[in-house]
Amino acid sequence: MPDSVSQPTPVSSHSSAPRVAIFGGGPAGLMAAEVLAAGGARVDLYDAMPSVGRKFLLAGVGGMNITHSEPKDAFLSRYGARRGEIARLLQEFDADTLRDWIHGLGIETFVGTSGRVFPTDMKAAPLLRAWLRRLREQGVVIHTRHRWLGWSDDGALRVASAEGEQLVEADAMLLALGGGSWPRLGSDGRWTALLQARGVELAPLRPSNCGFEVAAWSEHLREKFAGAPLKNVALSLDGQSPRTGEFVLTEGGVEGSLVYALSAPIRQRIERQGEAKVLLDLLPQIPLEKLAGALAKPRGKQSLAKHLHRQAGLTGVKAALLRELAPAGAFAQPAQLAPWIKALPITLVRTRPLEEAISSAGGVPFEALDEGLMLKALPGVFCAGEMLDWEAPTGGYLLTACFASGRSAAHGVLAWLAQRQ
Repeated sequence: MPDSVSQPTPVSSHSSAPRVAIFGGGPAGLMAAEVLAAGGARVDLYDAMPSVGRKFLLAGVGGMNITHSEPKDAFLSRYGARRGEIARLLQEFDADTLRDWIHGLGIETFVGTSGRVFPTDMKAAPLLRAWLRRLREQGVVIHTRHRWLGWSDDGALRVASAEGEQLVEADAMLLALGGGSWPRLGSDGRWTALLQARGVELAPLRPSNCGFEVAAWSEHLREKFAGAPLKNVALSLDGQSPRTGEFVLTEGGVEGSLVYALSAPIRQRIERQGEAKVLLDLLPQIPLEKLAGALAKPRGKQSLAKHLHRQAGLTGVKAALLRELAPAGAFAQPAQLAPWIKALPITLVRTRPLEEAISSAGGVPFEALDEGLMLKALPGVFCAGEMLDWEAPTGGYLLTACFASGRSAAHGVLAWLAQRQ
């Protein structure tokens, strides 16, 4: 954990300060703008949308989960295969430092019962307003409704605006254009073609923190229970320790926080094998032996549905899903249903579309970047945020890494500019 956030080294006096163009006004781009301006650069930030931070504001609907308070090793484990690369980004700006930074904006935070960290008022808008006020005071110029179109033949930056195409000269550029999820908020992935045309090899953008589809639910399940939440359940994949939480049954499959937590390994299994089988524990609070004993009790003239309700509290969508997926023979003897209640297999066959996902995987591989997050194939072009090839579950992990990558890329820009003076 860092004791303090290192301050950027000024690259020059303001009169001769280099100009940096940032494309993308989400958390990574705004954080990069702050660091660059503090380091003495003249910063112009461009965003294609009518205002900046749109996906950030959407993430705050229902409660702005800014980061997570869990121990460092557990925190880093959420980044899967990119744990090492994200750990390097978080060396300077981890969850605790992020909270301190928010407090510096005049926004207090608290830790919820789940360990997630929220602003005291649970809202994203006050934080964003305070941040934009600071950026304006630093001299950052924000241009909305300006979309990056690539480069001109002489190397200038082509930018579309309401007044037509403009050519922008900059000493360095920083791309923080997001992934491919929620295109209506600006993360549309159009930048991939522009970088590929310049020889940058990218990992395909894929859904992350997304819903999944089954081959087909029965008509009864779709009509009666689509949209119903399954609460206090557990999911597991490949014999790993189950995760508890809740998710929602959809017309074609499943979605929700518990599903999102496993979205990366589920998607990867589908990519390799064409399907992924997850095991659902409908009653994780009841041990198998105790459940089997309860269900073995005589039910007399009670229907099986009433017996399951009385002995196990199994009703509604949970009972319907059990009927949908457990073999018919298991219903002949209620006690035989216990193993199915504790490990009900759901076969998932595909992700929901990328534009529906909360976030995306794929993008610019870390292998294509130097330690300052500059593209090796394009000197002076830096990348940050969700357009990098990493992913993490919801819970504050996405935002934390976006903030940290914006800072790291900005420091990379300043160091590169200083070397060129």
